[in-house]
Amino acid sequence: MGGGGRMPVPTKGKKSKSDVFQRVPSEKPPFTVGDLKKVIPPHCFQRSVLHSFSYVVYDLVIAALFFYTASRYIHLQPHPLSYVAWPLYWFCQGSVLTGVWVIAHECGHHAFSDYQWLDDTVGLLLHSALLVPYFSWKYSHRRHHSNTGSLERDEVFVPKKRSGISWSSEYLNNPPGRVLVLLVQLTLGWPLYLMFNVSGRPYDRFACHFDPKSPIYNDRERLQIYISDAGIVAVMYGLYRLVAAKGVAWVVCYYGVPLLVVNGFLVLITYLQHTQPSLPHYDSSEWDWLKGALATVDRDYGFLNKVLHNITDTHVAHHLFSTMPHYHAMEATKAIKPILGDYYQCDRTPVFKAMYREVKECIYVEADEGDNKKGVFWYKNKL
Repeated sequence: MGGGGRMPVPTKGKKSKSDVFQRVPSEKPPFTVGDLKKVIPPHCFQRSVLHSFSYVVYDLVIAALFFYTASRYIHLQPHPLSYVAWPLYWFCQGSVLTGVWVIAHECGHHAFSDYQWLDDTVGLLLHSALLVPYFSWKYSHRRHHSNTGSLERDEVFVPKKRSGISWSSEYLNNPPGRVLVLLVQLTLGWPLYLMFNVSGRPYDRFACHFDPKSPIYNDRERLQIYISDAGIVAVMYGLYRLVAAKGVAWVVCYYGVPLLVVNGFLVLITYLQHTQPSLPHYDSSEWDWLKGALATVDRDYGFLNKVLHNITDTHVAHHLFSTMPHYHAMEATKAIKPILGDYYQCDRTPVFKAMYREVKECIYVEADEGDNKKGVFWYKNKL
C-alpha cells in the first residue's frame, strides 16, 4: 500500500483488519446531517450542568489523590523503586489531566452546559491551569471544525502537497528519522503550534495563539485573546511563587512532567484522528463541510478511552455534532454507524504501531494520477 495506486472502496458490512486501509468514499454522501441527527436519541443533545460538573470533580479528585500519594510516599521509596514510581506517577497524572483538558475542550464547543458564560468560565480556569490559552484555542479550533479536510482552510495538521514538503523529509524517511519526528512532535509539537503555528494553516504573516493581532482572529475576538493571555500569566506567576517556595525540581516533578504528558497526548490524539492512509483531503473544487467532517477516524486507546472521556473513539460523531456532550457520544456513535456505512472509519490498530505506521505512510498528499477528481488528495509516501 503506502503511496501506491488507488485502493478499492469497501462495499458493505463491517470492516475487517485487512480492510482498515481501504479508502473511505470521497463522493458526496447519500445522507445529510439531518438524516444522521434523526437516528440519534434526542437526549444525546441535552447538556446537564450537574452531569458535566461530575466529570470535573471526578478528574480533579483523582488528580489530587495521585498528587497526595506521590508527595507522601515516593520519596520514602528506595532508589530502584523511585525510578519506577516517578514515571508511573507522571503517566497516570498526565492521563487524568488530559481528561481535564478534554472537559475544557468541551467548554470551548459549548458542550458543557446551556450557559455560554459558564462554559467559558470553566474552560478558562481549566485550560489556563494547563497553560492553554482558552479563548485563543477555542476560536482556532472552531475554524478547524468548520474547515476539516480542506487543504486551504483547515487550521491544524494540514498535510503538505508533494511540492511543499521539506528537503529534510527524504533524510528522515527511515526508521531512526521517523522515531525522531515522532519524538519532536510529541514533546515540542503543542508549544510550537501555539507559539508559531507549526503544522497549522499557512497565513500571509506571523500567526501566534498568544498574539491578539494574529491573523487567526477577527476584530471581535481580540479582546478575549487578551483574557486568555491574562489567564496564562496568572498561572505562570503562581508557578513562579511555587518555585520560590518549593524549588524548581519539585515543580518539575509534580507539575511540569505531567504537563508534558498532557501535551504529548494532545498532539498524538489529534494527529491520529486526522492522519491515516484511508482518509482524503480536498481542495476548494471538491471540499464541502460534510465530506470534510467525515475525513476523520476513531481510534482505540484501550482503557484510556474512558480516562480521556472517549475523545479518542467518538471523534467522527464529535466532528458531526460538536456541541454534543462527551457522555452521550458513544450512544450517538452507535446510532449513526449504520447510516454512515463505509463513510465511517474506525482503526483499532494498537496506538504505538499506528503512530509509526502513519508517520511512515503519510508524508504528503497528492491526487491520483489519471483520476478525474483532481481536487481529492490522498496520503502517499514515495519520495
